[in-house]
Amino acid sequence: MTERKYGEVVLRVYGTRSEMGKAAAAEAGIVMRRMLSEKDEISCIFAAAPSQNEFLASLIEEDGIDWTRVNAYHMDEYVGLGLEDEPAFSHFLTEAIFSKVPFKSINLINGKAESAEAEAERYSGLLNAIDVDITFMGIGENGHIAFNDPAFADFNDSKTVKIVELDDVCRMQQVHDGCFPSFDDVPKKAMTVTIPKLVSARKIFCIVPTDKKAEAVRNALTGPVATSCPASILRTVPGVSMYIDAAAASLL
Repeated sequence: MTERKYGEVVLRVYGTRSEMGKAAAAEAGIVMRRMLSEKDEISCIFAAAPSQNEFLASLIEEDGIDWTRVNAYHMDEYVGLGLEDEPAFSHFLTEAIFSKVPFKSINLINGKAESAEAEAERYSGLLNAIDVDITFMGIGENGHIAFNDPAFADFNDSKTVKIVELDDVCRMQQVHDGCFPSFDDVPKKAMTVTIPKLVSARKIFCIVPTDKKAEAVRNALTGPVATSCPASILRTVPGVSMYIDAAAASLL
């Protein structure tokens, strides 16, 4: 492992994504146990993507986390997909972690709500009622965090959850990740938690493997802090730990 600092981001580079996931989970376990020793319950926002697989698998194996005092949220969902749909992020997180440990509460975005606008408002209300303790996130191939693609990213967004149109790079990433068989199968719209709420967390863990993310990692850590690479905002946010594998670090 090698460690570097980019603004507020502490970057740790591992040889493999397995090592990366285990290391991120080990530190997350330390932080969660410490926070739970300081307050009755904590609230965590989770990303849903194959990039999080190794991390989530290791996190549920961490000893000493009282999951009955952890409230779970997720950061985005496709408009038109619900829990029963395999590509839905609610489905992914339920399979990966939400059904594996006894959370105090699990708060899902309903992509199949009759009104996406009303659902965004409902979920905004849930998030506005809490302080986020930890955000577990990745970075998209276009530099997005959650579904805040460059065209819709706003570092000072007045909304907490909003409806966005996904750009072509973002939609193609879902095919690269094996979530959809073709570009045309990927939904065009989604609901996303906005950047100010994501980065309001007391601690942020950002887990980013594979060479497909190398350009986004480079832009986030060494390019301008700008919405052209939404993840670049992380360099200005205290408490960010980023974990990547050698492949994702290849352009640094």
